[in-house]
Amino acid sequence: MTRKGKLVAGSGTPFMLAGLGLGVKAGAPRPDVSTVESFKAAMLAAKSIGYSRGCSGTHAADIMAKIGITEQLKSKTVLTGGGPVAEYVAKGDFEIGIQQTNVMLGVPGFDYVGHIPASIDKPCPFSVGLMSVSKQQDLARQLIGYMTSPAAVPFLAQTRIDPAKL
Repeated sequence: MTRKGKLVAGSGTPFMLAGLGLGVKAGAPRPDVSTVESFKAAMLAAKSIGYSRGCSGTHAADIMAKIGITEQLKSKTVLTGGGPVAEYVAKGDFEIGIQQTNVMLGVPGFDYVGHIPASIDKPCPFSVGLMSVSKQQDLARQLIGYMTSPAAVPFLAQTRIDPAKL
């Protein structure tokens, strides 16, 4: 965006990391995903698994390859066409959904099960930057400073995300 003139040069700042989690339709059995072994078993036992085509979907595919189950899951993996994966799970389009944990909040008909084990998780990074068209650049810089400060960490945690750096 900086090369296109949309962001002020040098203002791009790492903001957050959204780890991957999974969930099921509300009321459905909740698989154990607390260890790599139990996560792998849950994926193999699932009737269908869905994830997006964005960062979380790419990372989910990488995780499945890392634990050696891509081929076994091929026939039961569904890629969404857009929108939060949790909404597809809530409608019953597939049994288990994988996406960034922060996108799984507050979706009616969806139960969040938990994070993918940290040793295999591949969080999605997000950055913030100052838009070139901003009419209040000083205020925007203050906001970016706050968003990336230790004071913002408790607010990030409420949405299941981690700061990109401290």
